[in-house]
Amino acid sequence: MQLHFSPSMRSITISSSNNNGGFGELMKIKLAPRHFNYRRLFHTILLLAFLLPFVFILTALVTLEGVNKCSSFDCLGRRLGPKLLGRTDDSKMERSEREIRESKFAELMNKHFAASAVPKGIHCLSLRLTDEYSSNAHARRQLPSPELLPLLSENLLHHFVLSTDNILAASVVVNSAVQSSLRPEKTVFHVITDKKTYAGMHSWFALNPVSPAIVEVRGIHQFDWLTRENIPVLEAVEGHYGIRKYYHGNHVTGANLSDTTTPRSFASKLQARSPKYISLLNHIRIYLPELFPNLHKVVFLDDDVVIQRDLSPLWDIDLKGKVNGAVETCKGEDEWVMSKRFRNYFNFSHPLIAKNLNPDECAWAYGMNIFDLHTWRKTNIRDTYHSWLKENLKSKLTMWKLGTLPPALIAFKGHVHPIDPSWHMLGLGYQNKSNIDKVKKAAVIHYNGQSKPWLELGFEHLRPYWTKYVDYSNDFIKNCHILE
Repeated sequence: MQLHFSPSMRSITISSSNNNGGFGELMKIKLAPRHFNYRRLFHTILLLAFLLPFVFILTALVTLEGVNKCSSFDCLGRRLGPKLLGRTDDSKMERSEREIRESKFAELMNKHFAASAVPKGIHCLSLRLTDEYSSNAHARRQLPSPELLPLLSENLLHHFVLSTDNILAASVVVNSAVQSSLRPEKTVFHVITDKKTYAGMHSWFALNPVSPAIVEVRGIHQFDWLTRENIPVLEAVEGHYGIRKYYHGNHVTGANLSDTTTPRSFASKLQARSPKYISLLNHIRIYLPELFPNLHKVVFLDDDVVIQRDLSPLWDIDLKGKVNGAVETCKGEDEWVMSKRFRNYFNFSHPLIAKNLNPDECAWAYGMNIFDLHTWRKTNIRDTYHSWLKENLKSKLTMWKLGTLPPALIAFKGHVHPIDPSWHMLGLGYQNKSNIDKVKKAAVIHYNGQSKPWLELGFEHLRPYWTKYVDYSNDFIKNCHILE
């Protein structure tokens, strides 16, 4: 910064150096044109003594921030004034972008809670059917009837296992499987539910038989083997304070929302915190060989699937000594569902994960799996599953955070036989642009994702493939106003 007096002492100029090595004028003060006034000079010097430190500070700040192209107090004021006064200089565009971003996150949060909640109609259905169980003897009749009990362990039949606490969803899975079967008389459904839903689930299938198919309903509490002593690791998962806080705590804080968080990453973090991932019903499939000791093969189904084609050929597939027949999910272009490898599920910065797993290994789908229980019993799959659950608990969920699939990917490593993708189409709960031709042709369509067909946020054009198996003439369905 330099101070210049004109030869005639009629003006004083304050200047500072610019980026080009020259000088830029900051301020020019004109003095009396004709008469030299010492009093005015004295006042001017006082004014300069006050202004110069201020100008020096402004210039230094401008230089440090790389905006020293300002050549006037007006420019400096526009750039630094709001900062010195503690305000941010947000443009209308910046404010608009921030509002849009906040709106998007709010939408994702609302969608997360909507997907996690039980719709009023489905809750009503469960309550009414539970009440029916206590007052109606027909709702309590034995399932199946005593003369059919031996068929529950007959290996010449096709056995399906379904684990759910959603009565409506269970009815759709069973109805769609029976209606699509070429030999429904060979179909046996083993429906597993929790204790609070057992009475309602039993009532539904007792009052709405799917003859000639066979259905049994069992609560978790009715399996002698399924005790806390036999599965202590799951008791730890359900009871661990940190785990419960993670899945039932503040999901916004837990999702670690920051300026760098994208809507997609935020949605993934929310999904990973779904309370269903610590439910025993979600882990039950890893205990199938013990729960059904007399069966050789079963097809396990999630409750958000619809069967559109006869599945009996699944029992004829040669699994080539493997345990799990599943569709691989690394062979498609869809980045949400069908291009998943181990890197998508595991934290490879964790030393145990990096040491034991290959990030490029292909993932596979849960939701429609044919399990060879006879071969499974010769493996250590269950113990491997338990040991990795324990390791993840020890490392405070830093190895993976999303549900039951990651430990299953490890436990079934080397025990999976790929089956044709047409048997199982995924993603109908993720994307509304699912290929309709493929949807129509798939043997099983899977509404995995938040947009379940029984929720209002389900995709309208995909919902009819599910609702066609809902009996809207049923009094319980009508009285609970299901999907009205």
